[in-house]
Amino acid sequence: MSSESDINTTIGEIVANDFRAASVFKDAGIDFCCGGNKSLSVACKEKGTDVSYLIQQLDTLAQTPVSSAMNFKEWDLSFLSDYIVNTHHKFVLKNLPELVFYTQKIANVHGDHHPELIEVASLFARINEELLKHLKNEEEILFPAIKEAEKNSSAKVKETIVSEITRMQGEHEFAGGAMDKINVLTNYYFIPEDACNTYRVSLKLLEQFEDDLHIHVHLENNILYPKALKLAE
Repeated sequence: MSSESDINTTIGEIVANDFRAASVFKDAGIDFCCGGNKSLSVACKEKGTDVSYLIQQLDTLAQTPVSSAMNFKEWDLSFLSDYIVNTHHKFVLKNLPELVFYTQKIANVHGDHHPELIEVASLFARINEELLKHLKNEEEILFPAIKEAEKNSSAKVKETIVSEITRMQGEHEFAGGAMDKINVLTNYYFIPEDACNTYRVSLKLLEQFEDDLHIHVHLENNILYPKALKLAE
């Protein structure tokens, strides 16, 4: 990956071509979902990361063949939509109520000594509200429109795809940005000495939720949505 053209490839494209690259970018603190439209060189410059070092890591990955089972870019859009619902939507719906409860509980108990937890609880309550509507619209409007467009694309279906994706990309920006802020507020999910078990569990669940959200949004922003928009042309 040493050529100038590769350095100018977007983060989203790199991860779409080899999903294992997501772990490289995560370790470097580089956003590969909502920030996936940035080139490798720009992302590294903004983060103060040595681009040559990342290229070496990506080259090491490239020496091992990618499992066809994880080659999301080659999946049919209908299959990818169902995978997102069955894997990521289910994860979100299971964890949202637990995290709303836990973040509010630790804010009530530890908020005096850790006032950042009050803001964390407030942010997650908004994430909960927005994601519930977002997932419902995807499952009931966007994904059915994509499946219909694969078979018989009408002008109405194309219009639905474009309008829904435009709105949902903005919703991704909100959810991703809110989780980024929670990450920073908690000092990257650092567990303080006075943390009780609920506090520890809450931070671990928040970190897992953010990791899943990054993959979830990547699959949509960098693979599903671009292909769906091509159907709508």
